[in-house]
Amino acid sequence: MLAERRHQLILRALRSGGPAAVTDLSEQLGVSPATVRRDLVKLEEDGLLTRVHGGAVVDEGDQPFEEVAEVRVAEKDAIAAHAAAMVADGQSLLLDIGTTAYRLARQLHGRRLTVITSNLVVYEELADDEGIELVLLGGMVRREYRSLVGFLTEDNLRQLHADWLFLGTSGVRPGGQVMDTTVVEVPVKRAMINASDKVVLLADSAKFPGTGMAKVCGPEDLDAVVTNAPVNPATRSAFEEAGVDVVPAGTAGEQGEAGAA
Repeated sequence: MLAERRHQLILRALRSGGPAAVTDLSEQLGVSPATVRRDLVKLEEDGLLTRVHGGAVVDEGDQPFEEVAEVRVAEKDAIAAHAAAMVADGQSLLLDIGTTAYRLARQLHGRRLTVITSNLVVYEELADDEGIELVLLGGMVRREYRSLVGFLTEDNLRQLHADWLFLGTSGVRPGGQVMDTTVVEVPVKRAMINASDKVVLLADSAKFPGTGMAKVCGPEDLDAVVTNAPVNPATRSAFEEAGVDVVPAGTAGEQGEAGAA
C-alpha cells in the first residue's frame, strides 16, 4: 500500500473515532508497527495529528463563531486597530477566518482597499462599503465557523496576490509555531501565506499557548505579531531569531482614539 493511501486511512480511522493505538492501526492496515510509527511522525510534521503514548489523536472540534465572537472583544479591538494602521490606502489584504479578523474588518470602513477573504462574516461586514473592492473566495461552507474551505478556496488563492495577510490562530507554541484546532482550515491558511507579501499574526492573550494540534506555520513564515499578551521569553526568542516584529497592543480602553481609527 502506498504511503499516501495509508495516511488517508489513518486519518479517516482517527476522525471516525476508530483505533488510535499503533498496534490497532497496524492490524487494520496490514503493515508493521514500525511503518505506522513512521507514518504518524510524518502526519504530525504536516500538522494533521498529534502523537500520544502508543498512538495518535485528531482534534477537529472548535466553538461556533457566535460563541467566540463574544469573548475578549476589547482585546481584539485593540489588536485590530494596530493592524489596520499597518495598511496604506490602495493596498490589498487577505483576512483569515476568525473573530479577530472580523474586528479588523470593522476598522476598515471608509478606506480605499482591496479585501480578499474566506470569512463570511468579514464579507457581510464589508459588502455595502463601496470604497472597498471585496473578493470572496470560493469553497465549501463551514456553517458553524462561517468560513469557506477546501480545494476550491486553495485554487482561488493560487490565482491571487495580496500585500498583507492578517492571520488568525488557535494557539502559539513556545517555539513560535502557529497552531489551529481544525485540520481542514490549515491548507487554506498555508495558501494564504503563500499568496501574501507580508504575514501578520493577530493573537490575543488567550492564544499563548492557546489550543490546537495542527501546525499552520513556523515563526519563519511571519513578518509581525500583533498581540496584547506579554510574550514569554522562549516565544519572544523564537520570534526574534526569525526576524518577526512583536507589536504590542493594549486594551481598547487604553488605545483611546486609536481604537476608533
